[in-house]
Amino acid sequence: MASRWTAGNLLFPTVIEITGTAVVWRKRGWFSQNEMSMHLQKVASVHIETGLAWSKILIESSGGVDPIHSHGHRKDDARRIKFLIEAAQTQQLLPPADTGPLKVCPFCAETIKLAARVCRYCNRDLPVE
Repeated sequence: MASRWTAGNLLFPTVIEITGTAVVWRKRGWFSQNEMSMHLQKVASVHIETGLAWSKILIESSGGVDPIHSHGHRKDDARRIKFLIEAAQTQQLLPPADTGPLKVCPFCAETIKLAARVCRYCNRDLPVE
């Protein structure tokens, strides 16, 4: 949440939330609420401009979505937002941890799951063991 001591955030501060799949920007008004979300896979870069007390955050997309601009965040909060986005993107790039028991396809020599009946690489029926 942006500080209430900064311009434009006195009554209704800007909120940036990092979920498991998206970055959500929220700004309330007297009778309305603006909300913008950007999927984590579409985040191209995160820029942080730090001043003496407050930071500006610019989250750019890889296409199709306007960038998210926000100001008035504490330096630690801005760094935490950047860290959470980068950690979530890294987590999505990693393969699943639990692959289960594996075996080798007798036709193409690729590694497949033990319970497989058809090889996903060569599409051949595997012999029943």
